[in-house]
Amino acid sequence: MPTNDSQMNDSQIQQSNVNTDKLPVNGSRSETRDFENKSSKTDDFETDGSKTGEFEASKSATDKQNELVHLDPWQKLKEYTDSRIALGRVGCSIPTKPLLKFQLDHAEAKDAVLQDLDIERLVNDLSTQCHLTFKDMDTEVEAEDSKKSDEQSLDQSDEVWELFKVMSQAENKSDYLKRPDWGRLLNTESSEKLEYFLEQSGTDKSYDVIIVMGDGLSARALEENGPKLVAELLPLFKEEGWSIAPLVIATGSRVALGDKIAERLKAKMLVMLIGERPGLSSPDSLGIYYTWDAHTDSHDAMRNCISNVRAAGLPIKMAANRLLALMKKSCELKLSGVDLKDEQELPTLDQSQPAIKLL
Repeated sequence: MPTNDSQMNDSQIQQSNVNTDKLPVNGSRSETRDFENKSSKTDDFETDGSKTGEFEASKSATDKQNELVHLDPWQKLKEYTDSRIALGRVGCSIPTKPLLKFQLDHAEAKDAVLQDLDIERLVNDLSTQCHLTFKDMDTEVEAEDSKKSDEQSLDQSDEVWELFKVMSQAENKSDYLKRPDWGRLLNTESSEKLEYFLEQSGTDKSYDVIIVMGDGLSARALEENGPKLVAELLPLFKEEGWSIAPLVIATGSRVALGDKIAERLKAKMLVMLIGERPGLSSPDSLGIYYTWDAHTDSHDAMRNCISNVRAAGLPIKMAANRLLALMKKSCELKLSGVDLKDEQELPTLDQSQPAIKLL
C-alpha cells in the first residue's frame, strides 16, 4: 500500500504537470529561479491587465450611456444665449442635468419674488459705490439725532445726500402680490414724511430729476444692480447741470408709485429703478422707467422702459448712457413715452469679420 506522502489526487497531478511545463529544459537551479520570478511578474501583469480591461469595460458602458442622450442640432447656439434651447433628450424625456437646472432656476425666481429688500445693505452699497454719506430723513427726530454722525462722516465723504425710505400701502408680500393697486399708492406715514420735508425745505423748491429705487418683483435685482447704476447716473446728471432730488427707496412698490413721489417732490424727470418680474434665467433683472412730468394720472404710454439691466444682460454703463440720451431728447421735446424714440446707437458686430457659423 502506498504511503500518504506518495498519494496525490488528480488536481495535484494536473498542477504538477502545469508547473513542469513551465520549467526550462536542462536548466540549472538559478535559471529555474529566474524563470519562476519572470513567471510571477507575468502573472501580476495579467492580473493588472484584467483590471484595465474592467476599467475599459466600465468606460465603454459610460460611453454607451452618453450615447443615449441625443444632442440637438442647435447645440452650438447655447454658447450665445441663456435661453432654454437644445436641451437634448433621453428617450421621450429631457436629460437629468437640464431638468435639475430648470428646478434650480425656478426656485431662484421664486425666491427673488418673495425676498424682502435689505435696505441696510442697499444703503451701505450706495455709500460705497457713490462715495456719498446718506442722511436718513425718516423723521425729524432721527434727522436731528443723526446730524452729529453725519458731520463726523464728512471727513470720509465729499457730500451728504438726503435719503427717504417710503412704503406703499402693500405692507407685506402677500398684499403686494394680491393687490397690485396698493403697490401704486403711498401709505399714510410715507405721505406725511414727504409733506414734512416740503414744509421744511420750502414750498417753492423743485428739482429737475428724482431717482426712486423700488424693490418691485425682485429685491435681489435692486440690491445687486441698483447701487452701481446710481453711481453711473449721478455724475452724468451733474454734468448736465440738473438739480437732483433726495434719493428715495420704496418697498412694496409698483412702477406707478414713483409718479406720486415725483409729483410730491416737484421733480420734472422721474427715473424709476425697479426689480423686474424674474425669468427662469434672469432673477436679477433690473428695469428703468423714465417719465417726463410724472403725476398721479400718468399711464404706461407716457413712460420709456429700459429693461434687463444686469451683468448677463444690458451692461450698466450702456444702460446709463441710453437713459441719458432719452432724457436729453425728452428735455427738448417736453415729453416721454411712445412719442419719444430711443435713438441711442449700440455697438454692432464688425461686418468685416467672417460670419460665425452656428450650425
